[in-house]
Amino acid sequence: MNQIFYDAVGNNPIIAAVKNMEDIEVSCAIEEIQVIFILFGDVCSIDRIVKRVKDAGKVAMVHVDLISGLSTREVAVDFIHTNTMADGIITTKPSLIRRARELSMFTVLRFFLLDSMAFENICQQQYSVKPDFIEVLPGVMPGIIKKLCHLVKIKIIAGGLISDRESVVAALDAGAMGVSSTSHQVWRL
Repeated sequence: MNQIFYDAVGNNPIIAAVKNMEDIEVSCAIEEIQVIFILFGDVCSIDRIVKRVKDAGKVAMVHVDLISGLSTREVAVDFIHTNTMADGIITTKPSLIRRARELSMFTVLRFFLLDSMAFENICQQQYSVKPDFIEVLPGVMPGIIKKLCHLVKIKIIAGGLISDRESVVAALDAGAMGVSSTSHQVWRL
């Protein structure tokens, strides 16, 4: 099943990260965008948000940590799986990745690269958690992305502060398989 996710990112490495309904409409209208990271919503609206993305024929990934009204426990993943048509989740929590994998959902484990300890944590977690992708933020550190791509077996998505062609190219040249961005300009590259 995760081959669909890999293929979608492989076909277009630019992932639309959306923060509101206007972003949903814009990203759904761009034919080349195949994957959408949903970074907003609440328990009352997430089903409709995901439905709009799925109706446009896109892969819908819900950042479960950002959905108002959900806990940080595995039951949040169960809720997304049971009550939406989401293809997968994004989270900073390894336990939620494990639960999503049990439910055959796509998974993205998000890391904020703040220091060398965060970098080492990625290297350790790849073996125990086994997400489909690791998303690293900020994504405008090509040297770090390159080093990380050589150290981990899991494909990397660069996210955060990706706002122009140069940062997209630098992240992809460093070895990232994809980039996530909230920039409408980047979505149209």
